Amino acid sequence: MRYSHAILFILLVGACINGISEELPRGPNGNPDLNGVWQVLNTANYDLEAHPARAAMQLVEGPVVPIPHPDILALGAVGSVPAGLSAVVDGEIPYSKKALKIREENKNNWLDRDPEIKCYLPGVPRATYMPYPFQIFQSESAFFIAYEYAGATRNIYLEDPGEPPVDSWMGQSWGYWEEDVFVVETKGFNGQTWLDRSGNFHSDQLKVTEKYILLNNHTMQYEAVLEDTEVFTRPWKIQMMLYKRIGKDAELQQFKCVEFVEELVYGKWRAKD
Repeated sequence: MRYSHAILFILLVGACINGISEELPRGPNGNPDLNGVWQVLNTANYDLEAHPARAAMQLVEGPVVPIPHPDILALGAVGSVPAGLSAVVDGEIPYSKKALKIREENKNNWLDRDPEIKCYLPGVPRATYMPYPFQIFQSESAFFIAYEYAGATRNIYLEDPGEPPVDSWMGQSWGYWEEDVFVVETKGFNGQTWLDRSGNFHSDQLKVTEKYILLNNHTMQYEAVLEDTEVFTRPWKIQMMLYKRIGKDAELQQFKCVEFVEELVYGKWRAKD
């Protein structure tokens, strides 16, 4: 029995080593092939920092402990928040004192302030870790990302286009290879997107530097460094894994949610009979 366990252990170690040394899929130009439909398996869209499970995104004082805000009470468990580990490498987002107060105000007014509720474009890096897949289209001369959420897209320039001509929800991105790592620099944001549902935010001075690191045919490491002197005291980094969908699941569906929030956004202006 002892020897059979030893043999099994050796086989498992060998399988792990083979998995680690798996040859990366590559395109015609020799760069790693990132094409495919990818998705996270985490709770970063709820809160980038470590967080316990709680009754709702927005809480108010209760008789003993905080309870869900009256406007979301009826959602019950559907409106609750699952626990999650921190995606922030150093554990906490380094806010300035002024910005930290705004983050807390955002959290306490989530229902009115989170741009996701009104189906606004999610921005970068939030688009990557929302609970929806995205698809990378990569060729020798182009790099394009399509997101299922709200039909958001990013056309990533492969040469530095200079300063963004206008600010926008998704910013202006350009990418380049550092050996086997695809690096994307994005700036030119309008400052209206959030980083998650917990009120974490940025200004229009945000610069995001992403790294897409292919580990094998089905797994990719994603990193993003965020710099914004208006909000943060120093640059900080998030890190998470992306997983490739396969088979019939490797297809984006339509989730153009703008039409779903028309009543919420514009209903108050409807002519009364």
